[in-house]
Amino acid sequence: MAQAGPKAEHQQAPVARRGLMLVLSSPSGAGKTTLSRMLLEQDTNVALSVSVTTRPPRRGEIGGRDYHFTTESRFDEMIRKGELLEWAKVFDYRYGTPHPPVAESIIAGHDVLFDIDWQGTQQLREKARSDLVSVFVLPPSAAELERRLRSRAQDDDETIRKRMAKAAEEMSHWAEYDYVVINTELDQAFTQARAILCAERLKRERQPGLSDFVRSLQCEL
Repeated sequence: MAQAGPKAEHQQAPVARRGLMLVLSSPSGAGKTTLSRMLLEQDTNVALSVSVTTRPPRRGEIGGRDYHFTTESRFDEMIRKGELLEWAKVFDYRYGTPHPPVAESIIAGHDVLFDIDWQGTQQLREKARSDLVSVFVLPPSAAELERRLRSRAQDDDETIRKRMAKAAEEMSHWAEYDYVVINTELDQAFTQARAILCAERLKRERQPGLSDFVRSLQCEL
């Protein structure tokens, strides 16, 4: 009589997890925007947070995709009702992060990416510390930062001087972040940022489905 073979393996359903808010901050030219784009292209479970702003749309921008464009009075109302996770005034216009879509994504197990500065990160930390993972991206040197700014050919000498001066102030907040990535080489920096995201997803508190999963394993023993 033929011996019974091993039990057939069955596919375990994914363990339910809670999403997270991933913040990438850096001085202009250090690489956070490029790293953000790479994460969005290579990880389908990461979505970029779409900010609300009082400035008018620029050519080619689409409402709901690039920004949620709104009025000053509506922005005031959102602040008053606590509908913004964070907000700031940049030059003559205000920008903020609507709370409801971020909360819905996190509950559904999806991660939300933020490309914001240290002030916005500080506000997120005050309101949702347990869901926040913050990464500060540094350039390998001041000379390299200036070279990158000039290679973009977007700014004149005076603007670059101002960006370099601002970078010194921005970098003073590095210790407020959970992780620091030094962007010496882009692919290596991306690997490190991706590793941070993978590790944070595996934290016990971000996997509420683990209790049911472990109980089901115990019942099979």
